[in-house]
Amino acid sequence: MDATFTAEEHYRQGCERLAEGQHAPALEHFRAAHELDAASPRYASYYGLGLALVERRFNRAVELCRSAVKEEFFSPDLYHNLARVHLAFGFKAEGIRYLRRGLMIDPADPAIREELEDLGCRSRPVLEFLPRNHFLNRWLGRVKRQLGLLDVPGEEDEPESIRAAA
Repeated sequence: MDATFTAEEHYRQGCERLAEGQHAPALEHFRAAHELDAASPRYASYYGLGLALVERRFNRAVELCRSAVKEEFFSPDLYHNLARVHLAFGFKAEGIRYLRRGLMIDPADPAIREELEDLGCRSRPVLEFLPRNHFLNRWLGRVKRQLGLLDVPGEEDEPESIRAAA
């Protein structure tokens, strides 16, 4: 690592590496940023994400991400990182819960919306009094999707995958 980098430069480099899928170099940049500014919740959160993805250290990663979320509870990125840590270890229900909390802060956050879409979270049927597979629900759901009116399930809406696991 270049010792002349500031914590912010290390952070930016780490984000670039993470976006490229280069998790190990990203972790090193996040580690350096966290060492230079241990008080920053953002650096701690990304360092925790890196630890989860590269070194598979769940407890330490969750500890860093949770403490970051407690300090900056208004940052959807930090909730997204906490969710990604849980998802990396197969804790889908917890991951979805933190993604939803991030959406409460910024309902338009594209990264969180994309993550939820990739997970296959299903909205409630349009006509809840009919079964999900009823032709009217299926047809109205298609129309709703084409019009771009689909909403992300709220806290009370439980995705099909979670209902099946319970």
